[in-house]
Amino acid sequence: MARELDDAILMLRVNQLELGLLLLKTAGDPAAVLAADAVMLANKSDWLVRETIGMLRRTLARLDVSSRSLYAIIEPGSCFAGILFELALAADRSYMLALPEGEGDAPKIAVDDFNFELLPAVNDRDRLHTRFSGDCKRMAAAIESKGKLLGPEEALELGLITVAPDDLDWEDEVRIAIEERASLSPDALTGMEASLRFPGAETMQTKIFGRLSAWQNWVFIRPNSTGEYGALKLFGTGSKARFTWERV
Repeated sequence: MARELDDAILMLRVNQLELGLLLLKTAGDPAAVLAADAVMLANKSDWLVRETIGMLRRTLARLDVSSRSLYAIIEPGSCFAGILFELALAADRSYMLALPEGEGDAPKIAVDDFNFELLPAVNDRDRLHTRFSGDCKRMAAAIESKGKLLGPEEALELGLITVAPDDLDWEDEVRIAIEERASLSPDALTGMEASLRFPGAETMQTKIFGRLSAWQNWVFIRPNSTGEYGALKLFGTGSKARFTWERV
């Protein structure tokens, strides 16, 4: 799975430069994911498991430093649990469908020990710690929920997802979010996402990636910013900037 995901991320980076938004989806049984995680956690000192966890960590870190918007779409049949919940934590937003009680199978998410320190992001912190900006109460509540299958209301209350639209609003909410993000300047988004993915205290990695690479070495030298029809060049003139849609 890690090899396939790594290949997909790199293929999209190199060959699909005008794709600015990636939708992350999963399909399967979250309980089966937690069971597979339990086997790896029980044998994490084994060389093969240790190398597998290392590859998963490096692959997920590619998402952290990908200059693409990332939305996790959590629908019935999804299996965002344990290792695969890291995909939702790496995303800029996560949308989880909330169904009326007793109507269909609402999606479930779950966290386990893989979501705490085993798979640090490129800022050397686990993604839950980054998400909560070190909020001890929220972290304690997340730790208490380990191994439990959580519905949309519980996940939203714990702060593990961004929003949980009901079935009446789901299609429009997701569609509008996608269209809105796809309409914005790709360079501005590259800089914004690099900053917002690593809140809290700075590390050397976040300074280099979020500040130096994303902003100074990318945004401010691009035609979208400083070119003849760039946003900075035309600022205050009343003319509309013309963007090229390629992402780095």
